[in-house]
Amino acid sequence: MPLVSVVMPVYNSQATLGAAVRSVLTQTHSDLELLVTDDKSSDGSMDMLTEFARQDDRVLPRSAPERGGAGKARNLAIERAKGDYVAFLDSDDMWLPDKLERQTAFAATADAPLTFTSYYKMDADYDGESTGFVPNGRVVLARERVDYRAMLTQDHIGALTAMYDRNALGTRLMPEMPKRQDYALWLSIMRDGHAARGLTEPLAVYRAHRAGSLSSNKLSLVPYNWSLYREHERLSVPRSTRALAGAVWHSLRKSRI
Repeated sequence: MPLVSVVMPVYNSQATLGAAVRSVLTQTHSDLELLVTDDKSSDGSMDMLTEFARQDDRVLPRSAPERGGAGKARNLAIERAKGDYVAFLDSDDMWLPDKLERQTAFAATADAPLTFTSYYKMDADYDGESTGFVPNGRVVLARERVDYRAMLTQDHIGALTAMYDRNALGTRLMPEMPKRQDYALWLSIMRDGHAARGLTEPLAVYRAHRAGSLSSNKLSLVPYNWSLYREHERLSVPRSTRALAGAVWHSLRKSRI
């Protein structure tokens, strides 16, 4: 059974953290380590993580030396990874119980070092556990295959479902960017010539937040996408413009699920 290193950044997540952690610890694939970086929370998040670690030695929390944002927190966790695979889950989302079992089996035959799955959306005020989640019609479907060109016009990979093969890729960190670090990591892997494979079965649950309108939330990412295309991917202005237009359209469409 392959060891999976699960990366989780935490910042003032006390309200949702328990359900997120339990969704990892109750996986049917039990050979895992949960690498949590607390990004200087001011609530009881770190106390909660310390108690989880006391009860289960697979939970390995650490405090960030300084507040650095989700990308740096993830990288601090990735640097500690010992697993064959690195998987990602944020502290307000959840995995369904057989997520890792299904995905590691899929990854073993997918002929791709990066895999992802479909996922459900849930309301922001959902207060249940992953084991009691009732499937709904709000599904973001995974494509069966995504390459670099397709990823430029839409981030097809839900970060809460992503998993990469450390044996094939080595330890890959997220680029140091204010936002869109996960998207930049997927692009960097694909730019090296790798495709990503998607499992169409929904195996995770994403918390859809209420703050602001859907359109304004998505449009606020435009400057970060532009910076990603121009500075990280080194695309020309015309190509960046085409990619950005496609990304905005696809993102607004997905937000209506």
